[in-house]
Amino acid sequence: MKRVRASLIGLVVAASCGREPTTPVTQPVTPPAQQEMPTTGTGMPGMTSFDQRVRDLMRQYGIPGGAVALVRDGKLIYARGFGYADAENKTPVQPDALFRIASVSKPITSAAIMKLVEDGKLGLDDRVAPLIADLKPAPGAKVDPRWEQITIRHLLNHTGGWDRDKPNGGFDPMFQSAVAAAAVGAPAPASAETIIRYMKGMPLDFDPGTKWAYSNFGYDILGRVIERLSGMPYEEFVRTRVLQPAGANRTRVGKTRMKDALADEVRYYYPGAALNWPLVPSVFPGEGIVPANYGGYYLEATDSHGGWVSSTVDLLRFLTHVDGRASPADILSPQLVAEMTGSGATTCPDGSCYYAAGWWVRPGQGDATWWHGGDYPGTKGMLVRSANGFAWVALFNAGAPNSLVNELDAALWNALGVITSFPTHDLFSSFR
Repeated sequence: MKRVRASLIGLVVAASCGREPTTPVTQPVTPPAQQEMPTTGTGMPGMTSFDQRVRDLMRQYGIPGGAVALVRDGKLIYARGFGYADAENKTPVQPDALFRIASVSKPITSAAIMKLVEDGKLGLDDRVAPLIADLKPAPGAKVDPRWEQITIRHLLNHTGGWDRDKPNGGFDPMFQSAVAAAAVGAPAPASAETIIRYMKGMPLDFDPGTKWAYSNFGYDILGRVIERLSGMPYEEFVRTRVLQPAGANRTRVGKTRMKDALADEVRYYYPGAALNWPLVPSVFPGEGIVPANYGGYYLEATDSHGGWVSSTVDLLRFLTHVDGRASPADILSPQLVAEMTGSGATTCPDGSCYYAAGWWVRPGQGDATWWHGGDYPGTKGMLVRSANGFAWVALFNAGAPNSLVNELDAALWNALGVITSFPTHDLFSSFR
């Protein structure tokens, strides 16, 4: 194969993973001694070195388990699990194990919004305020008049008016559950709707459309727009109109508590640390101190910006049905794929990429590379559609810096660069 490099190295900006809730580190992380690392799934000729590099990186970053899968020209040619889904019981990760995907959820929500556009129920430049007028702020709270300027496009592109990183007072309301609930007199933990009511009583940080600032909250609002215009719960609409038509039948919105985990869902860890470390106050009143990855934030309220649980296989099923390529057939029209990925605010330091509607996009090679990352306490993921016909996804059950993704990306393209003949099989039918 003539090697065509589509690496993201140097372009996976910090915001690409959403920089979800952080937890204070109270002791240094030391990767555990790990002599064995099981590998599941069918190997691909020429990628033995890549398999080993994945295992090496997981040891380096103290990650118990992960899964990586690769598509070429719409066919799943590689899907493997590495390490442990349950480290205590030595349960290996299967290639189609389920993981929290955090902000990799945003492309899913974007596709659902495009389905409403396709149905004629919504325009991307429609104002948001009338669509969520039923969500009232706390009694006596003053609503910033700039709410009336916010459009669907602003929310999709992170230009709605909220800046969680502003100096002296920036915050992400999606992880202020107790504060939001108390502010509007609603039950804790705060639902997605409660957080919107709370934020309606807070001033915007900038005029809508004038600045790019990554906003989980904007995608929270998009989830409620989907509910109001479809007449269906967010998860039901997305599964019915986006995921199931793409064959991604096992992808669901996750649950906060470990006891409510989905069948085949991995356990979540901290790099080199035990399951129950660090401990934080639970978002559920009266539950006391809990592991941050199982109660430090309310996963259900993050549904439309970070709440989905999926597998590498399901995510590639979704991606290959919205990627603008001929096979398999997309669930969106070419016009809507172009709307979803065609323009946005420049975000990469070198000016080579922009954030479109739920995707970072870097034009090149007569096409474009799209990607999105995700981070929560206990999980890290990355979904990539390259400009040269490949797509890949990696999911891990512990957090890690973006250097892991950069190194994994480099290892993958190095492995592909020496392959002269690719498999003709399609493994999608091998998985549920």
